[in-house]
Amino acid sequence: MTTPGTTPPLRIGLLGTGPWARNTQAPALAAHPGVELSGVWGRRAEAAEALATGCGAPAYTGEEGVDALLEASDAVAFALPPDVQAPLAVRAARAGRHLLMDKPVATTVDGAREVADAVAEAGVASVVFCTLRFAPETSAWIAEQAAVGGWFTARAQWLGSLYAAGSTSEYAESPWRREKGGLWDVGPHALSVLIPVLGDVEHLTAAPGPVDTVHLILRHTSGASSTVTLGLSAPAGAAGVEIEFRGERGTTAVPGWDGARTAFRGAVDALAEAARTGTPHACDARFGLRLTELLARAATQLRTR
Repeated sequence: MTTPGTTPPLRIGLLGTGPWARNTQAPALAAHPGVELSGVWGRRAEAAEALATGCGAPAYTGEEGVDALLEASDAVAFALPPDVQAPLAVRAARAGRHLLMDKPVATTVDGAREVADAVAEAGVASVVFCTLRFAPETSAWIAEQAAVGGWFTARAQWLGSLYAAGSTSEYAESPWRREKGGLWDVGPHALSVLIPVLGDVEHLTAAPGPVDTVHLILRHTSGASSTVTLGLSAPAGAAGVEIEFRGERGTTAVPGWDGARTAFRGAVDALAEAARTGTPHACDARFGLRLTELLARAATQLRTR
């Protein structure tokens, strides 16, 4: 029951039942004091039922289940492969629901553009969950570096070991990650930090490294340049995240952050604020489209080398 004078909870439905949904999104939504988890949808009824029951929410499945979840929700969060997410996000936006999407929005420019256009036409709020943009420690650091300015160059390295020998990560079972590799999985994270500080990318060069590793050289609208190394197949001892900026005031490196669940709560808060005020968040569907455009350009270069 809502106390008079208080804001009713934002009803958010979750689409997806995989490890990301189980470990991050469902528990974060269920625990958020300003949210009512309005339901969990999954392609497999038993998976949807198990996750929903654990969170005290109803379960949905099938095509009719998508419509029922949208009817019961003010917004929807996605824990689905990007090219499954995109058409469902268009459907949700056209139904007037706010969107909390995973990155990348889609792996095709057309797919991402359809989402951005649907959001604009419907006038709904949208947020793309790039982890470092919403973790309290790193979001504050990004804003500080953007305000300081005067950066000369930057370096970002995001290496995972999902596909290294001996890996037992459940995320390695994701078919789209295995197909698309580090460029598409962790590339959005790196770009989402570099672009707000250095400006949009006006020139991009991509080159392959070992296994799925990709190297990018970027020229930004500020005049600064950056290099990016991305991959999911590094040896366990070589995995890690490093991002640093170098400029007039010296060097600064990204701080540590308190996990994806805390960051996802920040993304929920950002979506609620955008929905309440009507002011788009900087990391919205339009920004998600830009990320897809850049990643697609890099992928094209890699295929033609």
